[in-house]
Amino acid sequence: MSIRPSTLSMRTVCVLCLLTLLAVNESVYTQDVANGQAIANVLAVLSVAATQDLDFGNIYQGVAKIQDETDDALSGIFTITGAAGAGLSVYMQLPEYLALASGADRLVIAFGNQDCTYSVLDAAAPSTPSAPGVGALLNQDPRVLAGTTVGAGGASQIFIGGKVIPAVNQSAGAYSGDIVCTVAYTGT
Repeated sequence: MSIRPSTLSMRTVCVLCLLTLLAVNESVYTQDVANGQAIANVLAVLSVAATQDLDFGNIYQGVAKIQDETDDALSGIFTITGAAGAGLSVYMQLPEYLALASGADRLVIAFGNQDCTYSVLDAAAPSTPSAPGVGALLNQDPRVLAGTTVGAGGASQIFIGGKVIPAVNQSAGAYSGDIVCTVAYTGT
């Protein structure tokens, strides 16, 4: 007589084997999940305004006139506001000449490599062109302003001077030209 396992006992053995495999597999494939955050702090809006024009006043034909950046009433002033202590890139687009409104004549204007002062303002002690304050970058080239930041008070200023060179036959009239100041955060 031969002994044959019953169909029921074979099924029981198969189910037990399958459950054992699932239990082993579950421990091998155990997982865990964690959540982190991505955060950012957007800095204050950066702005620049021309708060005073560079003014040469009255000039004579054939006589050059220098306007110093330290003159409180006549130097050009740009005021920058933004996040205190943030690094800046500053670009000054300077005119090569001033023109009559009609465009009939042009007056040469020049900017030297020491015609600019960059002042970092402290809200408690604002600066002027003649007294730019502690930490000011004096006698700078307006075409290459490096190492500029927004002051601790959230503002900075650029004081600019220059030189006009009228011809001996320069037409009489009011001349003007744009000085364009562009600022951007550097991320520092």
